[in-house]
Amino acid sequence: MSKHRLEDAEDGEVATIPRKKSKKSKKDKKDRKEKLQDADSVLATPVDSALETTTSEVDSEVKTKKKEKKEKKEKREKKKADKSKVETSNEASPESESKDDKADKQDASTESSELPSRDEVDSDRKSKKEKKDKKEKKDKKKRKAEELDTNGVSNGNANGHALQDTNGTVNSSTTSTASQTYEQTAALSAVPEADIAAFLSKHEITVTDPLSTQPLRPIIEFSHLPSSALIAKNPFASFKAPTPIQAASWPFGLSGRDIVGVAETGSGKTIAFGLPLISAVLGMPKSKGSGRIRAVVVSPTRELAMQTNEQLAKLGDLVGLKTVCVYGGASKDDQRVQLRKADIIVATPGRLKDFLEEGAVKLDGTKFVVLDEADRMLDKGFEDDIKRIIGCTPKKEERQTLMFTATWPQSVQALASTFMVSPVKIQIGGNESGDLQANTRIEQRVEVVDPRGKETRLLQLLKAQPKNERVLVFCLYKKEATRVEGFLQQRGIKVVGIHGDLKQEQRTRSLEAFKKGQTPVLVATDVAARGLDIPEVKLVINVTFPLTIEDYVHRIGRTGRAGRTGQAITLFTEHDKAHSGELINILKAAGQPVPEDLLKFGTTVKKKAHGTYGAFFKDVDMTKKGTKITFDD
Repeated sequence: MSKHRLEDAEDGEVATIPRKKSKKSKKDKKDRKEKLQDADSVLATPVDSALETTTSEVDSEVKTKKKEKKEKKEKREKKKADKSKVETSNEASPESESKDDKADKQDASTESSELPSRDEVDSDRKSKKEKKDKKEKKDKKKRKAEELDTNGVSNGNANGHALQDTNGTVNSSTTSTASQTYEQTAALSAVPEADIAAFLSKHEITVTDPLSTQPLRPIIEFSHLPSSALIAKNPFASFKAPTPIQAASWPFGLSGRDIVGVAETGSGKTIAFGLPLISAVLGMPKSKGSGRIRAVVVSPTRELAMQTNEQLAKLGDLVGLKTVCVYGGASKDDQRVQLRKADIIVATPGRLKDFLEEGAVKLDGTKFVVLDEADRMLDKGFEDDIKRIIGCTPKKEERQTLMFTATWPQSVQALASTFMVSPVKIQIGGNESGDLQANTRIEQRVEVVDPRGKETRLLQLLKAQPKNERVLVFCLYKKEATRVEGFLQQRGIKVVGIHGDLKQEQRTRSLEAFKKGQTPVLVATDVAARGLDIPEVKLVINVTFPLTIEDYVHRIGRTGRAGRTGQAITLFTEHDKAHSGELINILKAAGQPVPEDLLKFGTTVKKKAHGTYGAFFKDVDMTKKGTKITFDD
């Protein structure tokens, strides 16, 4: 019995009082016990049911394990029996006995082990699932790798290092993503070596291959072409024989090599890269959507792009390939719809760049790239656009890049080398250094006149020409072209114009009328100076000298095409005297007479000024590697 102490304030005595026992405590204890028993009974039922389910699952898994172990034992016993039959002695080797005994002991220990818990079973299931997932991922990776390998084999070599065999076959290197082989036909192999040498010397063909000292034989006749789906359609039935640039470049183009082709205007450069392009695209796998573009040709002007597209479409239609021309001045919506079904794109840099930025076109699968009029494409006007376009294509080791041009100055050679891998340079003509040279079949005449009398002299020259003979008149500026066109119309001469201020429909209409001979005189700016194939142009007149000597060569190159002769007359004034030295060099190189009035302006050639740093800038070739100097200790 507990006692409470109480202190008296007066006496200071301490008294103890017995503590009363509470009756409620016993009742509370009884109630608590009953509640706990009820709770235990309630909790026991779900646990028992869960244990029953887990034990049933565990039993099933244990049974399966026991079956597997029994099967293993039976297999071991069979192996032992087979060994006893084969061996001459009845006694088994101690090593095998020890291994079998160990296996039996392990089985016995596992059988005698206790049943696994529910957590262990769950962990086993998770580990099995993880293993399955890992296996599936590995299988997917293997499948993708196999698909890439098969695609790489079927694509056609995109820029491989070709090696020539003695039989005339060219095998691509393993560094490229595709393998394209060119086999020299028996008909070409049968041509005597003397005939090949005579063909090369006659057309002044120079082939520079950095990977081989013995270049491939030129394809002198169409019958020497290897068989293919395109050649089976006989696309060149209307031609007599390949042109020199075609004959020399086709073997390398069909073998997947990068090419720099330099040939005069009107020499058939479009078909020179068109045949390898079609054959390469036919060997590439097809894809859908915006990434189905497999080849792209970039041209400097709209008219040249349309002309190139027309010729490529003729070849592509024979084998079911869709070619689309993309250029400025036309509806973007219409071109965007056409691009969805295109296999090959012919485009001007500006419009193609716009579509790339919009995401309407993807070039990540484009493994064949052509720069037509490459010198113009790589100069300062288009350099940034070309870098952007080529940057959207695969790496240079994974694509085939071709560049064709009439001039190949030193200023663009270094930049071109960054886009190509060991290119083959094919030069038609005796100008191996790549210096500027005019067509020798063109008669060049320079007249020094007063600036105020140019239009009058132009009218006299046009009236002296036979009726309906096509004459191409070049002006420097758009306003000047409009003024000259109006001047000639007032004098009763049928004339149309083409320049940048006109809508594309008007430019196309004027060009078609001139090609068909409906209008004999065409007044144009340098828009029409590059690449345009206008048949039967007898005379080219330069009313105003161009800004560069390269443009002069391209202007006069509109006549004298495809082996024909032509005439070019230039009205030279004192305002053009800065170009006198360059013009004199061009005339002398082509064997043309130099007028005394032109010599009065001097023969010095002014150094071309850099766009940013001026005339004293030294153009250093950044592609050359520096020399490493080491010092001994």
